[in-house]
Formats: sequence, structure tokens, C-alpha cells
Amino acid sequence: MYLSWALWHRGYPEQSARAADRALEYSRLFGHAYTLAYALWHIGMQAIFSRHVKEAGAYADEYVALANEHGFPLWAAYGLVIQGWVAAHNGDTIAGTERIREGLTLAEATGSRNFDPGHLGLLAEALALAGKVDEGLSVLDQALANSAASGQKATDAELHRLRGELVRRLPRPDPAQAEASFGTALAIAREQSTPGYELRAATSLARLWREQGRRGEARDLLAPLYGWFTEGFDTQDLKEAKALLDELA
Repeated sequence: MYLSWALWHRGYPEQSARAADRALEYSRLFGHAYTLAYALWHIGMQAIFSRHVKEAGAYADEYVALANEHGFPLWAAYGLVIQGWVAAHNGDTIAGTERIREGLTLAEATGSRNFDPGHLGLLAEALALAGKVDEGLSVLDQALANSAASGQKATDAELHRLRGELVRRLPRPDPAQAEASFGTALAIAREQSTPGYELRAATSLARLWREQGRRGEARDLLAPLYGWFTEGFDTQDLKEAKALLDELA
């Protein structure tokens, strides 16, 4: 599963999906419930990285049932977080945010703090979909503070990108603040060598520049990065980048 995560971050979404499938197959063959729950959560997160809402929901439903059956409270809690994110993306934003909060509370009760910044980022995303932008920004502040305190920095690039997107949705958006957040996200993604997050941040920044009339800068930023990819062209991130480049042509 960690190979799958690494491949996604390094910009190989198709190889990532194949590695996840292999890990899940091995886990099912092994016949050990905890191992299967562990694998299902990780493949659910890989689906979130890839923005595959339907797949994330299917994996979460399976391992929440498995965790409840065998008494794995941490995995049950993490499953609620993914289920909530899926619900929010399917339009049920109120139930989605409530389920994420429930999952976070139950995870905290186990004493675990693993992946807190990433899970808080999913909550902020759901809140934004619910139109609660100010609340989402507060949650992102909490996530970034948690990241700084714990050293769990794997999702920092995405957290800063989300901050930029939420700032743009404020009643009185601040383009300069949004640009700064996107720039920070881009710098972190490059430092961490994660083209997966780098493409997403570059697309957000290029979209902002396009709206400001800075079409050439937007194209020069996004085109080389998109051109670097050799697979995954049917994924949402790459399709969005390609559509934006077509507009900028």
C-alpha cells in the first residue's frame, strides 16, 4: 500500500492503482481481518488522492463493516471520515461533515493522532462544499498547526492549496492571499517531489492567473508540468489541467 501511495505522489497514478490492487488481493488471500482493514483504509486514501469518489466510498463501506464486526475502533473511525468525504462530494454535505467530525472524535478517543492533518483537510473540503467557507478556513488553520507540531507534513501542499481555493470563495475574495497559498502549495510539492500535488497546485494557480488575464504565465506554468506526465490522462487532475491548457492555447 505504501508503494501505491509513493507512486501516486511521484506522478504515476496508473501504476499506483495497480499496486493498490495487488496489495488488496494479497490481503484478501491472507485471510487476516486486521491486515485487510489496514489495506482497505490505505486503498481508500489512495482513491481520495486520485479523487475517485465512488471507489473511495466502496472501500470505506467495506472496512467500516469489517472494523465494526471485529472490534477495530480506529479503522472504524477512519472509515467514517472517508464516508463523510464521499457523502459531501455526492451532494449530502451536512451528513458528510457530521460523519467526518464523528470519525475524528472517535479516532481521538483511541489515542491515535496519525494522519490528523490530512483528515482535517478532508473536513475543510467538505465544509467548503457545504458553503461554510469561514469554518473550513479555521479547520485548515488547525490542520496546519497540527502538521507543524507533529511533523506530519505529507499533506501540507494540499492543505495550502485548499486554503487558496477557500479564500477565493469568500464573499470578498483576496486574490493576493489566494495566490500566496497556491505558491506555497507549489513550493512544498516541489520540495517534497510530489508531482501529484504539484499538478493540482499548478492548476489552481494557473486558473487564478487566467482570470487575472495572465494567460501566458498560466500556460508557461502548467504546460511543462502536464507534459511531464506519461500516464493517468483519464484522472480528474490531468483532465482538468488539459482542459485549462486548451482554454489557454
